[in-house]
Amino acid sequence: MSNLKEIASQIRRDILRMVHDVNSGHPGGSLGCADYFAALYFNAMKHNTAFSMDGKDEDIFVLSNGHISPVFYSTLARAGYFDIKELASFRKLNSRLQGHPATHEHLPGVRIASGSLGQGMSVAIGAALTKKLNKENNLVFSLHGDGELDEGQIWEAVMFAAHHKVDNLISTIDWNCQQIDGPTDKVMGLGDIRQKFETFGWTTLEMNGNDMDEVVATLNKAKKLVGKGKPIAIMMHTIMSKGVDFMENDHNWHGIAPNDEQLAKALAQLPETLGDY
Repeated sequence: MSNLKEIASQIRRDILRMVHDVNSGHPGGSLGCADYFAALYFNAMKHNTAFSMDGKDEDIFVLSNGHISPVFYSTLARAGYFDIKELASFRKLNSRLQGHPATHEHLPGVRIASGSLGQGMSVAIGAALTKKLNKENNLVFSLHGDGELDEGQIWEAVMFAAHHKVDNLISTIDWNCQQIDGPTDKVMGLGDIRQKFETFGWTTLEMNGNDMDEVVATLNKAKKLVGKGKPIAIMMHTIMSKGVDFMENDHNWHGIAPNDEQLAKALAQLPETLGDY
């Protein structure tokens, strides 16, 4: 697991530098999900960096909460989808690395435009059904924010997936209890998310999303549960801005970039393991 932890540390460094360089972006959720992305792309998912939009004969990933694009872009670059030097173009004019992932830029690894919250579950279900129709054994993974569950379309899709036995789908909820306007229980209480998914007919798992060993083990367990008639949901407890002590568990870092002093302080807490871009 040491290699995955090193990758996650470098991804966190990339995130901080990317949003700092343009004073724009969403570091909070990105930092919290770095361990999940490292485990997914470098261990759990069977994917091909020789990118094709149809994703045939490989596992695919759908990012629903597209505002955490920094962690997605860093992961794709570190996995070999495009040159890591391109991370320096994040959110700049004519860049392929838009604030929210976009398909018209033809960035390898990005299959849907996301950022309008609530839509990724529907897309992931469509992709999973396509794989079933094509008689593929590959899986569809998706990631969603807990605040995103305020969107009604999510629950329509959750019902649809259970009813139609979309059992090649593994959806993860980033349950960090924070959203842009404050703690989720103050903005709109979500209750017991795991119980809700179970009531809607999904198989559910729960994990500490900032414990690499647990993330790897849970993703592998989820993969063993596919094909049993139910979609699978993982409740992933994370700390917003994990890895930077003065940013952790503070919703104000949802969409604010660190200044020069804060960046230096943050990077000092994160080992440079793979080389900065």
